[in-house]
Formats: sequence, C-alpha cells, structure tokens
Amino acid sequence: MSEPEDTSSGATTVSDRGRSAARPMTSTLYGVLGVVSAAFGVAVGTLVAAFTDPAFAPIEVVASTAVDIPPAIVKEWATSTFGTATKSIVIVVVIVAVVVLSAWAGVMARRRMSLGVLMMLVGGAAGAAAALLRPIDTLLAPIPALIAGGVAAGTLWALVRWSVTDVAVVPDGITFGDVVAPAAAVDRRGFLLGVGGVVLVGGAVFASARWLTNQASAVASRVATVLPRPAAPLPALPASVQAPVPGMTPFITPNSDFYRIDTAILVPQLAAEEWSLTIDGMVRRPLTITYADLLDMEMVERDVTIMCVSNPIGGDLIGTARWLGTPLMPLLERAGIEVGADQLLSTSIDGWTCSTPLDGLAEREPLLVVGMNGEPLPIQHGFPVRMVIPGLYGFISATKWVTSIQVTTYAADPAYWTVRGWATDAPVLTGSRIDLPSGSLSAGLTGIAGIAWAMDGDGISRVEVSVDGGAWQDATLADQPTPRTWRQWWIDWEASSGSHVIAVRATNGLGEVQTSEVQDVIPSGATGYDTRSVDVA
Repeated sequence: MSEPEDTSSGATTVSDRGRSAARPMTSTLYGVLGVVSAAFGVAVGTLVAAFTDPAFAPIEVVASTAVDIPPAIVKEWATSTFGTATKSIVIVVVIVAVVVLSAWAGVMARRRMSLGVLMMLVGGAAGAAAALLRPIDTLLAPIPALIAGGVAAGTLWALVRWSVTDVAVVPDGITFGDVVAPAAAVDRRGFLLGVGGVVLVGGAVFASARWLTNQASAVASRVATVLPRPAAPLPALPASVQAPVPGMTPFITPNSDFYRIDTAILVPQLAAEEWSLTIDGMVRRPLTITYADLLDMEMVERDVTIMCVSNPIGGDLIGTARWLGTPLMPLLERAGIEVGADQLLSTSIDGWTCSTPLDGLAEREPLLVVGMNGEPLPIQHGFPVRMVIPGLYGFISATKWVTSIQVTTYAADPAYWTVRGWATDAPVLTGSRIDLPSGSLSAGLTGIAGIAWAMDGDGISRVEVSVDGGAWQDATLADQPTPRTWRQWWIDWEASSGSHVIAVRATNGLGEVQTSEVQDVIPSGATGYDTRSVDVA
C-alpha cells in the first residue's frame, strides 16, 4: 500500500482548481485595479466638491495650482505656445499623471498591500495640499481631495481582495494579509465583477456630481437675466469700420470667438442673485452692492478693444466688443478714497487678484460690465459682473467674476501678477497685426489687411506696409468709431510668384510710430513689427 500524503507541516496551498484553471494576477491587472480605484476616488471627491465648491474637485484643484506654481517665464511660454488651450493641456497632464501614479500604486499593491494603499492616501494628501495653496481661504478646500484619496485606498484594497483567489499561508511566506503573493492567481469572476461594479457606480457618481454642479451653476441665472437699456444707446456701427477684404476679421468679435485668458481651471459658476460687490480698504464709507442694485444704476454702452498682456506679436489674444455696464468712478467717489491710496485691488470669486493704478483711472472711464454684444456676459467671460478698463492690459484691468474692490497701496497688497514680476502700470502699447493674406496664393492682385490699435495714444492715424524689405506704403484705413477700439486697414498688392515677407507698422494719433524693437511680453507687453511669410504660386 502507498503511504498517505504527509500534511504534518500544516502548510496549505492554492487549490488544485486554482493552480490548473486560474491565470496569474499580473502587474498589468494590478495596474488596472489602481487606475479604477483612483478614478472612483476622484468621482467621489468631485461629488463632494459639488456640495462645497466645484473648484475644489480633485482634478480641477490640482490643475489650478499647477497653473499658478511655474515661474512667469514658463507661464508665458505656455500661453504663447498653446494660447487658450493651455488650461485644457494642463488638465490632460494632471489626468495622465493620476493614471500613471495610480497604476504604479496598483503594481506596488502586488508586493505589499500597504504600499499601494499608502500611495493612494499620499495622492489624496497632495491634492489637499494643492487646495490649501489656492487663494481662497476656507477649511472646506482640502476635503474633496482627502476623501478622494481615502476612497481610492479603500477601493484598491477591496478590489484586490475580490480579484485574487484565496491564498493561505504557505511555508515560503505567501499570505493574503499585507503581503500579496506575486504569483497569486486571478479570480476572473471577482475581477470582472469588482472592476465592472466600481466603474458603473463611479460613472453614476461622477455624472451626479456634474449634474449637481450644473444645477448649481450660473446657467439658469444668466438665461433669466434681463439687461436694462443703456441711458444713451450707441448707434449701430457703420459698415465703414470693416475693411472690405474677403475673409477679414470682423470688427466686433463674436462672443463665441472672444479670447479667454485667466487662471480659472473650472469656470466659476455664480448666480446673479448670489453676487455682491464690496468696496472697502482705504475708503471713508465702505459699501456693498447687489446685482439688483447694480442694474438699477445708470447703464452705458462702450465699444472697447481689450487685450491680454500675454499677446505675442501677431497674436489673437485681443478682441473688440460692445460692453454694457455702469461707470465705476461714481461708486468709488461714493465710498470716498482716502489720501495715500495708489491702487485698486480687485478680487475674483475664485480668489485671483488684480492691481489697477489709481493714477489716471478716471480718464479711462472704468466700467462694471454686465453685458457683452447685446447679451448678458457669457459665464466664461465673467458673468454676472466683470471689470473693463479701456487702454490697460487685462491683467491689471479686466477682472472677471469680480466680487471685491479694495482701495489700497501696492506696497501693502501686491496682486497675483505683481508678485510674479509683472508691471504694475501697463497701458496697451501701439501695435498692429497682419490678418490677410492667409494660406496659399496665386499670382495677381490680392489684398493685405489687418488691424492696428493705440488705445492709449488717441487712436490710429496711419498704417504702413512693407513687402520684402521695400519702401513703406500707406494702407487705407477703415473708420474708427472711438480711439478705444482697434482700427482695420488694407492695401492692394500685386503678388508675384515666389516667397515674400510682409511687414506692418502703425502710428498713433499723437504721431508716435510703433517701435520696431523686439520685446517679450514680460513685464508689460510685447513690441516689434508683425511679419508674415507667404508663398505665391
């Protein structure tokens, strides 16, 4: 007779069924568990943020902080390279980083469960730290990220338990406690049910978070807003403001095409009924007004071109709109500015700050704007209220979603861009841009056209064009309704076959010619001539 099998060692092994049928639980599968767990944590954190502030959602808050941290030179490289797509790229980078790190956490859980769990918790703590670095001072800021990290850690632990076949203690130390067997087998049914269930629930949670965010957003409030009529409506712009060249940039920039540059990753959602503006600081009579108060004030219309200081030579971070708003100066006079103040520190609902010099402010006729091109401000452009100050670059004049204006000094309260090395006084510099021709050309008569601006130099009086370094030729100027807008120009050109370089320069109403000196956008705007290379067949 054969001897009975000796089991005196007390060791147990994976069942014969598990050895013969189950596939090994690979690093790739552990990585999948890590990514699914992190995604579920982010979904839960986003839902929590919907009840506090959507800007604190884990991905958004990390991306917002990532926008703020780099030095100014990096920010400007990103803005000039990617333009309005910069924020989207930052969000993609953050998402990719989360995917990579969470997959790594899953792989670490293959060797030691506590390592994977710890990495998830550290990720949540990093998100919380990012939230605490935001300019909004609230104890609620880090909560969504902390909850996301905790949920991700717990989900990873649970998914690994569901996905690995039972492994008991064996002589070589394999255990299903803290140390997970590298050679453990995958329980396909548990893996699919666990991952599928988490994905379904997570998807529902994330959709609910977005629905709640939208429900709490400014969309319904904006739709319900009825703008008052201006005290003296501006007449319709004449056709003569538009250069008669096919394909030319429209004089008034449609809202949908208007550039958007700000530091908000998630567009602030603020209902008009919840908006208020406080004017305080170095004033004798601090005051607070509501949206209803604002609409009861005298409204004016102004055609104004605004520009981002990050606009490179030939860039498109510039636009013209017909703005509706109330003058800001009467409110400042009502508050009573004290002697010694030299700036307005305006603050957006998301905590961004903007410094505006008080010197010469009244002559610029600053506005608190509620309407843009005949409709309430688009949400991404500052609904319910933003500032527009003609002649100054946007970083010191155009605060969107403005909720506070503090009369103060530069020494006491440096603003967001001031501490990053930008100028405190930055009037828009005289400049010009070539818009046409674009694309391939055939030899023959064609139009060269573009825009020029001198909002701080009494408008544009002359535009000249040079081809291939030749003599400067006067362009024809379209009408300019006010010096505070750009002016369109054009010239007929007999294009010959070959490669050509077109250059443009402008002269303002004071007789000052646009400088040819090339200067970067930092600290107070780019200078130099715009040039365009064209190939003519």
